[in-house]
Amino acid sequence: MVIREEGLRDHAAIRVLYRAIFGREDESLLVDRLRADGMHIVSLVAEDDALDDAQDSAGAASAGIIAHALFSEVRIETQTGPMRGAALAPIGVAAARRKSGIGSELIKEGFEICRERGRVAVVVLGDPKYYSRFGFRWEPARRLKSPYSDAGKNWMAAELVPGALKDVYGLVRYPEAFEAVGE
Repeated sequence: MVIREEGLRDHAAIRVLYRAIFGREDESLLVDRLRADGMHIVSLVAEDDALDDAQDSAGAASAGIIAHALFSEVRIETQTGPMRGAALAPIGVAAARRKSGIGSELIKEGFEICRERGRVAVVVLGDPKYYSRFGFRWEPARRLKSPYSDAGKNWMAAELVPGALKDVYGLVRYPEAFEAVGE
């Protein structure tokens, strides 16, 4: 397996992957819109170099794309000024490859690249049992208002720079593309 940043030739395979995982278009449309708007920080794919030209059971295309994660721009407006953050969404792993650590590797690599590209924190909406292993916590996120603030402990934030969210209150501004998801 190889983890790398997406290329132009991966776009169709990423769409097919998300349709197979979620059974709808929302995630594919979100990725396409964030990419078109220039709002992605890093878009990572996991490619299984052992796959041949056939599709796997989750519908991954012949490029062997078995997982994808997108980190997009968010602005966190705080009491002391704006912070450069990222949102992790969407992320998906082909059904046949889940529970093999691929999603974890994508998140860890994404964190590293976001840190290198000047981001101080990442926000996510998801299952605390899964995301807490990467440092996501609901405590700092409860002080960050967003369209997802009412999700309780499923609305979480992780610091990429230690102490970046300590005692921070703010407003997370998501890219417009997120407003169209699920309409």
